[in-house]
Amino acid sequence: MTNTKDDTVTGRISRALADRIIAGEIAPGTKLRQDHFAEEFGASHVPVREAFRRLEAQGLVVSEPRRGVRVANFDIAEVREVAEMRASLEVLALRHAAPYLTSALLDEAEEINRAGENAPDVRAWEEANRAFHRLILSPCNMPRLLATIDDLHAASARFLFSGFRMEWEAPTDQDHRAILKALRERQFDVAAATLARHVKWIGTKPGVKPRAKALS
Repeated sequence: MTNTKDDTVTGRISRALADRIIAGEIAPGTKLRQDHFAEEFGASHVPVREAFRRLEAQGLVVSEPRRGVRVANFDIAEVREVAEMRASLEVLALRHAAPYLTSALLDEAEEINRAGENAPDVRAWEEANRAFHRLILSPCNMPRLLATIDDLHAASARFLFSGFRMEWEAPTDQDHRAILKALRERQFDVAAATLARHVKWIGTKPGVKPRAKALS
């Protein structure tokens, strides 16, 4: 999901379907039918088809000739790829954003992180986590880069939600705290290195169930 609010019919449909896919309400491999969602959302097939294209660009669905559109599967190789991409792109964004991060913005980021550490469930934690990353990266003023990062967060969230179905305990995010400390001290290289390690951790444990820290 991109940062820019999209109130078009296509935007509303794509956001609703993305939320369902990310949360696991629509299982991997499920075929998505244009007529079904056109009826549900009271829309023609055109915005539904465009919504499917947006979901495909986010990596949430795949389109197959003569077989239609289905929810994408994912495995540890995909998780590693997403982690590597996020690490590289978020570090790039942070290096451009860091000089413009004010004390007020960092205070806000600290409040968001605190909310995440007290989140009652995984969905609330993921929303706070995504808001934290978005806030410290947004001053880079590179909208295409930020939109790509946000889409990668959506892919990460799918893996996160697949691992937490019954039990949840909010984590204490030491990496977020360390990033904020380095940014306050204007140690931008330290902040960037911590961010890269923090994001890439997800891909280092093949076969292990995801942990909250892994998907921050």
